[in-house]
Amino acid sequence: MATLCLGEALVDLVCETPVSGIADAPAFVPHFGGATANVAVAAARRGAKVDLAGGAGDDAWGRWLRSRLEDAGVGLDWFRLVPGQQTPIAFVTVDEDAQPSFLIQGEGIGTAIEAVGPRLLEAVEQADALFFGSNTLVGEAERELTVSARDQALALNIPVIFDPNLRLHRWPTPGAGVAEARACVKESFLVKCNREEARLLTGESDPAAAAAGLLAGGAQHVVITLGADGAILRGGGLKLDVPGVPVTPVDTTGAGDLLIGALIAALDSTRFYPASLAAALPAAVEAAARSTEHWGARG
Repeated sequence: MATLCLGEALVDLVCETPVSGIADAPAFVPHFGGATANVAVAAARRGAKVDLAGGAGDDAWGRWLRSRLEDAGVGLDWFRLVPGQQTPIAFVTVDEDAQPSFLIQGEGIGTAIEAVGPRLLEAVEQADALFFGSNTLVGEAERELTVSARDQALALNIPVIFDPNLRLHRWPTPGAGVAEARACVKESFLVKCNREEARLLTGESDPAAAAAGLLAGGAQHVVITLGADGAILRGGGLKLDVPGVPVTPVDTTGAGDLLIGALIAALDSTRFYPASLAAALPAAVEAAARSTEHWGARG
């Protein structure tokens, strides 16, 4: 039994020097990538049993990616390399403020998610928990699969962890993305989002008020990350404000993914005992902050 992480895996080609754009990049270095794969790797490296449900192309980059995921300890029983599909590649540049920009080439995540579709409900039935984000809600086919997986988990009383991870430029309209993400808040064991996502989902600019709004929307527990200011935890009788950790960031790619991966590992080790969220959050905040001192997502 393991936490099933449903979503995307791709290759990040990272320019490991600050530049204003891709035209100024002198070189790129490969890293594993994709928000869900980042979460799975972060959890697995902390001892959690994690399976990644999805796929990549059956090409050289897909085999490279699968090998890295396997080395990190991620379970791949539900991960498929799809013949004829090109593994997505993200060219990543980072500016002087450590903020990344992405140029993605290759097919999207839809085909890979559809590849695991016939076995997805079986995968959920064998899971201890389900993690997913909004990237598999954009396209109609992968949204249907994701929602069915969520519904199956809830019907089986399997904890659901949702990270909106909103990339509104991928949606037909920003409102559509927010609406789909908001619908996934209800009954989730844990919703993790950043300050801006919390505002979009609740209309509240104050993080504490936004957390209250998400709890009112049906989430059992809420973690809102605040960038350099740390994170807050609310729900289930838990209330914790964790201050930020002073760092000199070079690349913030994947910091939030690492944080939620660390929380999943803590939950896995305690059979999803809610108080473990409070115990683990300070270390998760520090790990996420330290990750920004390096290039690329770091589990």
